[in-house]
Amino acid sequence: MPNIRARLLVVLVVLSGFLTVAGAPPATAAIPALPSDSLWFDGSALTVHNGRFTDGQGREIVLRGYNVSGQTKLEENSGLPFASVADARTSATALRALGGGNTVRFLLSWAHAEPVRGQADTAYLAAVTDQMRAFLDEGIRVFPDFHQDLYSRHLFTAGSWYTGDGAPKWAVDAGSYPVESCGVCLFWGQNITQNAAVQKAQYDFWHDTYGLQDAFLATARTTMTYLRQHLTAAEFDAVAGFDPYNEPYAGSYDSGQASRTWERDLLWPFYVKFRAAMDAAGWQDKPAFVEPNLFWNSNISTQKQEGGLLDAGALGPRYVFNTHFYDQKAISGILMWGKAGDGQYASDFAAVRDRAASASTAAVVSEFGHPLSGTVSDKAPTVLKAMYQALDSRLPGASWWSDPAASGPVLSGTQWQWDIYSGRHHELMNGNPDKVQTEGDAWNGEDLSAVDLDGSGDVTLRQDARLLDRLYPSATAGTTLAFTYEDRSRDGSTTLTWNPVPSSLPHVAQLVGTGRYGLLVWRSGDATAPTELHLPASFPTASTTVVSDLGTVCAPPAYAGAGTPVAVAPEPGGTGSRRLLLSDTDSGVLHYALVTDGATTPSADLLSAARSELAAWAAAHF
Repeated sequence: MPNIRARLLVVLVVLSGFLTVAGAPPATAAIPALPSDSLWFDGSALTVHNGRFTDGQGREIVLRGYNVSGQTKLEENSGLPFASVADARTSATALRALGGGNTVRFLLSWAHAEPVRGQADTAYLAAVTDQMRAFLDEGIRVFPDFHQDLYSRHLFTAGSWYTGDGAPKWAVDAGSYPVESCGVCLFWGQNITQNAAVQKAQYDFWHDTYGLQDAFLATARTTMTYLRQHLTAAEFDAVAGFDPYNEPYAGSYDSGQASRTWERDLLWPFYVKFRAAMDAAGWQDKPAFVEPNLFWNSNISTQKQEGGLLDAGALGPRYVFNTHFYDQKAISGILMWGKAGDGQYASDFAAVRDRAASASTAAVVSEFGHPLSGTVSDKAPTVLKAMYQALDSRLPGASWWSDPAASGPVLSGTQWQWDIYSGRHHELMNGNPDKVQTEGDAWNGEDLSAVDLDGSGDVTLRQDARLLDRLYPSATAGTTLAFTYEDRSRDGSTTLTWNPVPSSLPHVAQLVGTGRYGLLVWRSGDATAPTELHLPASFPTASTTVVSDLGTVCAPPAYAGAGTPVAVAPEPGGTGSRRLLLSDTDSGVLHYALVTDGATTPSADLLSAARSELAAWAAAHF
């Protein structure tokens, strides 16, 4: 505690006279324990080590979850993700129990954090903190994001076809921006490159015209300081980092400038300044989740621009390579006929892995998704399955078993989005009472929320639970060598099976049958806690079978320490979600674990034969 107080004192001195935070209450003194169902190895802060997220026990960590939420982009709840803390808690509980998430990207609004230039709104920051705490209390990690789209809603008039979010009104009033117009635009994103008002405002921000960027950085620093002071030490440990700026784009390029040089000369220096603000606010041990030019990995060739922070050098542990991916071809309804298939996005997500590796840091895909209504919504089941497949492995299912060593690291990712108000909004678009938005996300015609509320007010999934609540290695005690998960999710009445167990492993195939399965291969290291895999709610312990070199178990027992090499334990938060714990006592040794809900009462002979097949397969490929 003395060291923490000393750091906070330094932060307060640095902030003095820079940006006013009126009436800030004192830092929280009490440090509550972790949730009652936590184990001794839960709750440690994350760092980046050897290009992977790691926890305090030296385990590789995979962050999986959702964006919370696009509601922040609306005015109906004053730029907050939720109308109340109670709603935040309802959402957090459901996200853990129904969606299998261990992480959220938590959206913030610059417009509401600093409605008057130079003055932070402490009421907004207090509400943000309370709503964020609802997720932290469920054992869910958080990384905040100062969100913007089309720079600001204040660029748009009451009669506009589109709207934006991000910058406050005073930032727009500071500039001399033309009347906004996108011309003939079928998608809101076309405003980014076709709306002169949006382009000019973005350009001004990156050139710090009118001191806009400096003002934003001051607000960000104040926000981070407030969170650091008002979250307990245990809560702050569960904050994974900070996403400085959503989907950055130049607006327009200077003469002779291109995307790559813009990233080098304007975007990266901004991130360096933001990193300094994090340090001053007491976030020096947490990484900045930095995004490149949003078009760097577009899958439409005419949109794609060179980038990926190529000239930033080795990012190292103080930065995370943070990117988004949407299949714009599929969303267009024109450029991709039919649906996604096995390995559809393998190369797109391999590019993310490769870029992060070359930058010597970890990667996160902090937005991905697909519309759930409209003319292209029929593609959603296959598009989302293919995206999750690509997060799990860089290989298509058709080649995973024959070349598993090329599987690559498991990527972290947060799906867009988790909005419990989906279809029930009451948003006055650009303040216009004659344009009340209620359907979908209530923002520019989007509809991507994985959840909504049923007639009883309970959170329900709008997508197949088999797709969303997935088996995945949330913590690996060593180095992950390969992972795959066949979720058997559905497209209507069709079960999608893209990674069947090959006939060369007949006993494994018999054990799995038509059930789901996941297979993790790892090499043990110096971690002091077990490997963990999230168990979907639809994987009852009684029907879960594990075949591993550590042991072969049907209906794994409750965790009772390292003496139980294959066991089940609750995940923190009290939602009833569970995890499979695999304990090894060695280092540098190859391990594997198959988890399936296939055969319910497999014979001892079948289990033994399946284990022998997997042992031979693992030895042959690693």
